[in-house]
Amino acid sequence: MATPLAGESFRSPSKPPQQPVSYERGEWITQAKCRAGDPDALFVRGAEQRKAAVICRHCPVVTECRADALDNKVEFGVWGGLTERQRRALLRKNPHITSWAEYLSSGGELHGI
Repeated sequence: MATPLAGESFRSPSKPPQQPVSYERGEWITQAKCRAGDPDALFVRGAEQRKAAVICRHCPVVTECRADALDNKVEFGVWGGLTERQRRALLRKNPHITSWAEYLSSGGELHGI
C-alpha cells in the first residue's frame, strides 16, 4: 500500500469507508464485553492469549479497543482481540500509520499479523 501524502488518511480500497468512531475513551470502555468478566483472564501468557481473544469476537467496541491499544502501544494483555505479539507485529510492519483509531474507523485492514 502506498504511503499517503500529509493530511490524507489510509483507506482500504476493497472496503467502503465506515462512519468514524464516535466513542470517547470513557464511553467505549463501558460498552466492552469483557467489562463484566475477570480482568485477569485477558492478561495471560503465551498460547493462552489466543483463547482469551475469543472474548473479543462479538464485542461491540472491538475496533475502538484495538485502536486504543495500538495508538497507546499497550504492551501487555489481550486488547481488541489482538495478542501482545500481534500488536507488536502490526506496529513494526505499519510504522506509517500514525492514528490507528482513524485508520481502523475508516475501514483500514490489519496487515502484518
